[in-house]
Amino acid sequence: MSTAPQAESKTFLAPTWEAICEAHARITPRIHRTPVLTSHSLNTIAGARFFFKCDNFQKTGSFKIRGAANAILSLSDVEAARGIVTPSSGNHGAAVACAAAWRGVPAYIVMPKNAPAVKCRAVESYGGRITFSEPTITSRQETSARVQAETGAILIHPYDNDRIITGQATSAKELLEEIPDIDAVFAPVSGGGLLSGTCLSAKAMRADLRILGCEPARADDAYRSLATGVLQSLDSSDTIADGLRASLAPRTFAILRGLLDRVLLVSEEEIIAAMRLVWERMKIIIEPSSAVAIAPLLRPGAVAELNLPARADGGAPKLGVIFSGGNVDFSALPF
Repeated sequence: MSTAPQAESKTFLAPTWEAICEAHARITPRIHRTPVLTSHSLNTIAGARFFFKCDNFQKTGSFKIRGAANAILSLSDVEAARGIVTPSSGNHGAAVACAAAWRGVPAYIVMPKNAPAVKCRAVESYGGRITFSEPTITSRQETSARVQAETGAILIHPYDNDRIITGQATSAKELLEEIPDIDAVFAPVSGGGLLSGTCLSAKAMRADLRILGCEPARADDAYRSLATGVLQSLDSSDTIADGLRASLAPRTFAILRGLLDRVLLVSEEEIIAAMRLVWERMKIIIEPSSAVAIAPLLRPGAVAELNLPARADGGAPKLGVIFSGGNVDFSALPF
């Protein structure tokens, strides 16, 4: 693990609302419009009214197909012809493999050798060709560059890509179209593609809406980056939330600095407890990375500490939570 700051060498313009709407129109024929579920049990525990955007029910089992589909379906035939290469801890790789199959081109997926077996099998089931790297960001980047040089494939970065971000933004867009009067939205953060997209959609639709990122304490680079104002690196992490082991890129950092309200950190024990509670009470499967988005809200008094404005209807706060995925290795459950 490294905590050295990274230099920012570029200025990025955030994708527009128009680009998000174009992305949504492009991918809608290919993806699910996932349900928004509620839970009386979790509402009672937290003292809130939860609305869960369930991208654990999305094609390939996570929100990642939104961005991958948008990026890959946007490519020209010439750009796509030699295939797609991408580094991934799992869910993005499966999504890229799936979207590449739709285009009829090969997908070369670079995965850390400690990636969950269920996610490796998913990549292969969609026709992805896996090359394993060491479980560090540096090794994934170096291996991806080597595979790209060998194949001539085009790189689709998991989050440092505007078309990925606008695709991911469609999850929050759908949530707000269905529940327009929520008070705050919570989403997990790793490389920042989902959270950046959430900020862009939510603030475009409701400028007053609070947006909070949720992050494992063992992979807290986003928290540290936003606290210091300087992009921090995190080369590796052993958090159980295997989908949240990447670090922000300058592009996603710039968006979050401008639009995100704050980042909430959670312990490994809180992640596991939240995951189990959702399985037990909601009868749905979420992976640890999804549990990170609800875990901080289950602490006693956590919702009150958000200091949200009182609602005109006099009711408890209405909170949107994005469940990012449901790809779980059942041979290695933490409970």
